[in-house]
Amino acid sequence: MLAGTEQALPRFRGADWPRMQAALHTLYRYGLSTSGPIAVSAAHFIASLIFLRLLPPAEFGQFSFLLIVVPFCLGATGALLGAPASLTRGKDEATARAEIVTLQKASLVASGVAGLVVAALMYSAHSGVVTATAFGLYGLFATLRGFGRSLFNVHARLVRVAGSDIVYAAVLVVGLAGLVLLHRLTMLNAAAVFTFATAASFVPFGLSHLRDLIRAAQARTLGLYLPMWQNVTRWSLLGVVLTELTANAHAYFVTFLCGPKAFGLLALGSLFMRPASLVLSALPDIDQPLMTRRIALGDIRGALRVVKEFRTAAGAVLAVTVGLSVALMVWVPQLILKKGYDQTDVLIVLAIWIAITALRVVRTPEAVLVQATGNYPALARVSAWSCATSLLVTFALLCAWGPIVSLGGILAGEIAIALALFPMTREWRRQHG
Repeated sequence: MLAGTEQALPRFRGADWPRMQAALHTLYRYGLSTSGPIAVSAAHFIASLIFLRLLPPAEFGQFSFLLIVVPFCLGATGALLGAPASLTRGKDEATARAEIVTLQKASLVASGVAGLVVAALMYSAHSGVVTATAFGLYGLFATLRGFGRSLFNVHARLVRVAGSDIVYAAVLVVGLAGLVLLHRLTMLNAAAVFTFATAASFVPFGLSHLRDLIRAAQARTLGLYLPMWQNVTRWSLLGVVLTELTANAHAYFVTFLCGPKAFGLLALGSLFMRPASLVLSALPDIDQPLMTRRIALGDIRGALRVVKEFRTAAGAVLAVTVGLSVALMVWVPQLILKKGYDQTDVLIVLAIWIAITALRVVRTPEAVLVQATGNYPALARVSAWSCATSLLVTFALLCAWGPIVSLGGILAGEIAIALALFPMTREWRRQHG
């Protein structure tokens, strides 16, 4: 038996070791790339629980609205800056460096605009002027950090990206816990903690990143952005804006028509799904450059394997998220709910959000594949179709049956995206298979 084992072991190493190495590398990539978003998700979940338990429902609704607005700014920045940054892979060093400097300078401008947008939207959601300004500063830093994450992901420096996320999460939780212990929890003080945590999260990027930003601010290269806008970013930005309206039409309609208190109930469902949502927003930064590179090398099978790995990783995170959410609502609902929230309503909202997130897990890898092929105009058309569907259905359901049922409009928009995307990617596979 021992001799047979000794003979089998070399055959195992020769035949299966490369496959095991590939599997371990994939596990490492996804483990490292999801650890940061999961830490951020956990921190936001803890922050939401604190706000839910200790602040009035209207202020909890304002905070939940903030967690819609800032990710929108991050998505827009990813379209404006992250997409062309990923395309610098494979270019000669001088060209790539010039484009990166241009994008870094553009990130400073975009972050300033994002800060103003966040401040204006928070003020329109009935935050005070000072509080809205403080959250605007948070939006500025968060957007600037978002491009830093994209840039480090393009260069496959995943440890620094994960470190930035973990530092942000740790400082945020410690800061908010301190406010609670000192009985100083207010929206303004919370905004200061969010801003400080985001500023601290730049530390893992290193001093070289700060020096690069300073040099980029002094460089006169912003004019080089025009070709990127014409070739890539105008389409990717349009797609992001339309996708945002598809995904979060209810947030804007309900907040502005019914008030932040009404939106607070709907936000509970999305709060449960945040781990999966953050993973879905983080993985494209890693997997799109990888798909793009493999398609450029003619490795179509390798690119499609990344699509499958993406969906598997996101599906696993969703399964864990759903399991934890159901367990919390069944065994310790008092941890989540307080007076003013009906458990049946929360369960209905959670069920709709699970369906919405499951559809996103299925269709997002296909959308990233379309981005990797460079077909941004087609993706923008898909987003326009789904956006129109979501806006019309959400508004109609809100007017007819109220905020909870209006989530059906988001579900309708996700169905519209999936119905348009899969025939497109199936045809691409047929042509390149």
